[in-house]
Amino acid sequence: MSKRLLTVGAFVLIIPMIGLALLRIRTAAPPILPAAQTPSAPSGPSLPEAIADLQRRIDKGEVKLSMEGQPGYLRSLLRELHIPQSSQTLTFAKSSAQLFLISPETPRALYFNDDVYVGYVQGAPHLEIASVDPATGPAFYTLDQVEAEKPQFTKQPTDCLACHDTFESEKPVPRLLLLSVLADSKGVALNRSSVVTNDRSPFAERWGGWYVTGTHGAQRHMGNRFVAEPASSLGDIHKYAKSANLSNGANVTDLTKRFDTRPYLTPDSDIVALMVLGHQTHVHNLITVANYNLRSKASESDLKEHGEPLVEAMLFCDAAPLTEPVRGTTNFAAEFSAMGPRDSKGRSLHQLDLKQRLLQYPLSYLIYSKSFDALPQAAHDYVYQRLWEVLSGKDQSKTFAHLSAEDRKAILEILQETKPDFAAFAKK
Repeated sequence: MSKRLLTVGAFVLIIPMIGLALLRIRTAAPPILPAAQTPSAPSGPSLPEAIADLQRRIDKGEVKLSMEGQPGYLRSLLRELHIPQSSQTLTFAKSSAQLFLISPETPRALYFNDDVYVGYVQGAPHLEIASVDPATGPAFYTLDQVEAEKPQFTKQPTDCLACHDTFESEKPVPRLLLLSVLADSKGVALNRSSVVTNDRSPFAERWGGWYVTGTHGAQRHMGNRFVAEPASSLGDIHKYAKSANLSNGANVTDLTKRFDTRPYLTPDSDIVALMVLGHQTHVHNLITVANYNLRSKASESDLKEHGEPLVEAMLFCDAAPLTEPVRGTTNFAAEFSAMGPRDSKGRSLHQLDLKQRLLQYPLSYLIYSKSFDALPQAAHDYVYQRLWEVLSGKDQSKTFAHLSAEDRKAILEILQETKPDFAAFAKK
């Protein structure tokens, strides 16, 4: 984030915004981008991005954000962005430019909906926001926690990309990050090993450096615990997750004995919200990469290279199955499942399963997002063509063997009723 900040994905250690911005927990430290370097954004359809739209409404006097004690603008901002408080997740790993204010006693809170991520740290001078622009991907902002008649969001176009960059091309392409790290009792990552967390991650490797509330049976994860071993003896996270006893962080439903939860909007860090967050950031990133790489070129090989990973992620290929049911500690699961368009049978792509997998109908709900709709036409058509081939049963390859005939039929019916442009494409 900006150098003027005292402070700034598994979002983030981010926000966790989604990144370990100053810690640079990567196999190789990311390069520092020159201050003048900005992303080479693709030119696409002009669609409103949430924070830019909110700023316009504030400037016109249509919206007024209100300050409220320690959380400042947080509650008011979430309300205006339609972000549920139940989406709160908490990371105690020292990440972002606000790392000096983050600890197991004062974890960082992250809130999100389908398009926007908001980060809050106790005592920090700023709120941090990542808002997904339909054409250019994540746009990073800060909002000063100072009362003003018309508060102003400050866009952070370059510094955040020191970590929030895919590093897959010569020019920076913004991304979201949800990381799992090995953190000690002060929240400091003990070595440079970290893993990106999404729905493909083994359950045991998820959420190191995070608080996690919810039940998950005999399944184990890395949340709610500190690593005491010397850094030199840890190895990487993959080895640690297989050898460590993770039971003391399992099935935690109350965090009040671990730190003072009263300054937060809820006392929870909901496991279901964390699972949704992992899937969502992963798909958002693939949409952004496809947008940047296919805007000016769209050969058959290019489309397959950048379109197929998106198709597979949206259909949960290689997703780690649940071995026991998962239940959160807030209303997040119910609120999330109630979202989205429904077909004539009342089915929605937002409906959660949480018994054997994340979604009841395993196709990403981000197919309704503005960022998906803003994909270049060739990429958009490629994804639709592949979805049709898989869901109609034409493609019976091993990659999609996890989808039963009933799954494919249900998803196809939902899409045809709730996504008009897909229905029109399928008729061609």
